[in-house]
Amino acid sequence: MLSAVVAAVMALSSVVTPHSWSTPPPPDKIVIDVVNAIGSGCPLGTSAVAVSQDNTAFTVTYSAYTALVGVGAGPLDARKNCQIGLRVHVPQGFTYGIAQADYRGFAHLEKGATGLERANYYFQGNSPTAYIQHPLTGPFEEDWHFTDSTEVGAIAFKPCGEERNLNINTELRAAAGTSDPKKTTSYVTMDSTDGSITTTYHFAWLTCP
Repeated sequence: MLSAVVAAVMALSSVVTPHSWSTPPPPDKIVIDVVNAIGSGCPLGTSAVAVSQDNTAFTVTYSAYTALVGVGAGPLDARKNCQIGLRVHVPQGFTYGIAQADYRGFAHLEKGATGLERANYYFQGNSPTAYIQHPLTGPFEEDWHFTDSTEVGAIAFKPCGEERNLNINTELRAAAGTSDPKKTTSYVTMDSTDGSITTTYHFAWLTCP
């Protein structure tokens, strides 16, 4: 099943370098359970999660997350989304937030076509935050990489002692624009069939009283 994790209140601000937060990560293993995974971009069995050995981040790999328009595209292919609820189990005495998310993928956009990647994140019980979005403009045919970062003082942490799911919404869009959808195909993907393209979420840790 799918696993992708990010925290509440991510502002597009100055980039925070991973490992720069004051509290060291807990030494014990971090476990992430997928409570739900819904959306056309993450059908059952098409995504996977892995936590880094040093507990500073985790990665998500997709294999069926592509927005497509033009020749070969269906009526619902131009917009793909994934809504994920995650339960992150952390050692006693710690809590977490998400300080940075690195999104990666590939796009082929004909001249005049456009693409879009956007996401928001929030803890269960909080209001959803505004989407942070990144546009792409054709002609374009290469890997893309976008980083959403939060200033250290603005990171939202899960309340200590409370079990709250981390909810993540991501979306990809492709639009024909002035290109000819009857003769061309344009797409934006967060897929990786060989595991070489991943989305990375960087933890920020705090000790609880």
